[in-house]
Amino acid sequence: MTDSPSTTQIDTLLETYELKDELRTGWELREIENPESVAAHTWGTAVLCLLFADDAGVDPGRAVSMALVHDLAEARTGDVATRAENVSQDIEQEQKEQHEREVMIDFVDSFDAPRFMALWESYEARETPLARFVKDMDLIDNCLQALKYERQQRYDENKDNENFAEYDRLDEFFATAEPRLRTEIGTDLFGMIHTRYERQLSHSDHSEYTP
Repeated sequence: MTDSPSTTQIDTLLETYELKDELRTGWELREIENPESVAAHTWGTAVLCLLFADDAGVDPGRAVSMALVHDLAEARTGDVATRAENVSQDIEQEQKEQHEREVMIDFVDSFDAPRFMALWESYEARETPLARFVKDMDLIDNCLQALKYERQQRYDENKDNENFAEYDRLDEFFATAEPRLRTEIGTDLFGMIHTRYERQLSHSDHSEYTP
């Protein structure tokens, strides 16, 4: 018989549920209409892990579990976008990771679940085939979302946007992903998605954009 959930655990759950409302910063900066939440991104990453884990030779259950915890700390820290240009980063990567680690320790202590911390630390280290695969699916989810937004014309390409002065349309999201991919399945998926994105650009007409 298991112990009943504690008040602290319910409070922690309520805090993690903030991810359902925490909008992804990169899409907000690009002024995407009705951008996805961090929780929606987590779901997308988990689905990709479930679908392609066998191709990568990793355990689907552990991959999905790692995907579900990989951005959990953002319920408290908020989503800090990865930018292609280092000068555009809001905070240093080490500072970001340290803050997220402190949050994860709090969350894990609430549930006495060290396995969650082990999954998160493994994901951050990227030293195992499992962690590298899950990170690639995280990046691929971002690329798929960019393709979706481009196809739906969910932003005004003709509007000046100082946050994306160095890149056209949604190009930066592909630029940040490609050099970080470390698995064959991730590279293959990226190539297919990027080809569709480029094809979509040749047919898009954002002069008809209506928010």
